[in-house]
Amino acid sequence: MHTGHRRDPRVSAGTIAVAAVALLVGGAFAGLIVEGARDPSGAASAFDSYLFRVARFTLWQALLSTLLSVVPALFVARALSRHPRFFGRGLILQLFAVPLALPAIVAALGILALYGRAGYFAGVLSAIGGQGWPGIYGLSGILVAHVFFNLPLATRLFLEALGTVPADQWRLASQLGMGARPAFRLIEWPTLRAALPGVAGLVFMLCITSFTIVLTLGGGPRATTLEVAIYQALRFDFDPARAVTLTVLQIALTFVVVLALMRLGANTVGDANLPVASRRYLSAGAAETVLNAALIMLALLFVAGPMAATVTSGLGADLGRLAGESAVRQATLTSAVLALLAALLSVALSLSLVMARRALALRRVGARTLLEYATDTGAGFVLVVPPVVIGAGWFLLLRSVSDVFAIAPVMVVAVNAVMAMPFAIRAIRPGYDAASERHERLCLLLGISGWNRFRLVDWPSLRRPLATGFAFAMALSLGDLGVIALFGSDSLQTLPYLLLARMGSYRTMDAAGLALLLGLVCLALVLAADWLGRGERS
Repeated sequence: MHTGHRRDPRVSAGTIAVAAVALLVGGAFAGLIVEGARDPSGAASAFDSYLFRVARFTLWQALLSTLLSVVPALFVARALSRHPRFFGRGLILQLFAVPLALPAIVAALGILALYGRAGYFAGVLSAIGGQGWPGIYGLSGILVAHVFFNLPLATRLFLEALGTVPADQWRLASQLGMGARPAFRLIEWPTLRAALPGVAGLVFMLCITSFTIVLTLGGGPRATTLEVAIYQALRFDFDPARAVTLTVLQIALTFVVVLALMRLGANTVGDANLPVASRRYLSAGAAETVLNAALIMLALLFVAGPMAATVTSGLGADLGRLAGESAVRQATLTSAVLALLAALLSVALSLSLVMARRALALRRVGARTLLEYATDTGAGFVLVVPPVVIGAGWFLLLRSVSDVFAIAPVMVVAVNAVMAMPFAIRAIRPGYDAASERHERLCLLLGISGWNRFRLVDWPSLRRPLATGFAFAMALSLGDLGVIALFGSDSLQTLPYLLLARMGSYRTMDAAGLALLLGLVCLALVLAADWLGRGERS
């Protein structure tokens, strides 16, 4: 449909949103370029053995994490698909969605509570090893944390893929009396194999851009990734030239991974609330049922363990004393305000892009313009530049013209808002496109546009999608440690920053209490987003 509007307010809003995202990312690149031009020899000299060792470890831990997450997920997803109806199945799938709602630092603390040197399993692990358990810091801790996050995600994605198998194929297999092995070889494996590259690529990208997990569980320079090395170069060593080199290499690696994901058709955002179809499959024999039950139970224990440890450790802390501390109250207030502002900004930018994309698509005559392409896929490209990288670029750009820590709140809000945009757009776009399909021609005939259109026509259809995107964006912002780790200070502390500080000063019980508080708030927000999203779909 050609609307005929040359100055559609939706296009203007989308243009402003694209310009804002471009300014944030472009400013980061400008900071890198300026710093590199200021000290080109220093940036070039940073290509040393340390750099290549960090890059090699970044790729190695991402590869191992991907293998350990994706391969077991294939079998767990198949086990769940073979038994579409059993008591507790829905609860298990909901539990598998919880890791996506937990801040990484909360999960890291739960893993330490289980497998750390003084963890619940330390005695058992010491007995098995025949000597004192050294803890789980280093590569082993990173791998366990990554599998905790990505095994449930990969399982749900594979399960969704299996749910797309046509019912006719299962009906024919049943009529032919097909057993479990030929059914896997002829029906299930081709579907899983088609989904495998995209799922593995998504998990690999999540692991290669992991910051908080490596920062808290890496345990030292031997287990350092590029993003953590950037943070260390700026906050501890203050070596801007090395930070520039590390950042450029991180961007290059992430860009290659995202391009590969796009070619594989992977979803680079993921979804905590994937719809999982429930079909009646071929009946499983007794031996297969026992094996599948064991697989499901092992996966359930692995995922539920850190959550239970987080709750148990948190309840063991002196929560009353923590609630009375001025530092905790101030960090809680700061987190809430910054997350609220970031969520509002994220939803506003996302809605602007969604509206502009729709308006440009309706008035398109020939090929898509650059602006339409930017409003359609531009938000996804922020995933190429991780938050630490954007923060590092602006840190370098602003350090010579102003007090970096004075503008820290602005940077935290802006970066967190932009990083949450792909998730917010995913929640808002279907509702807006459906509303536009119903009302576009009527609005055109009546001349309703701008604020009046949004208030009278769009808002009733968008209330729940906007609330969904807002809740999810606020949860992501509350649990983020990437930007605040660079810009945080004694005068600006969020709950994740304070939690990390308490861990660093070995106040583990305080950290456990803060982790419980942060985890419950983020989980409540994501559950609210899930409920709002389900209400919209129904």
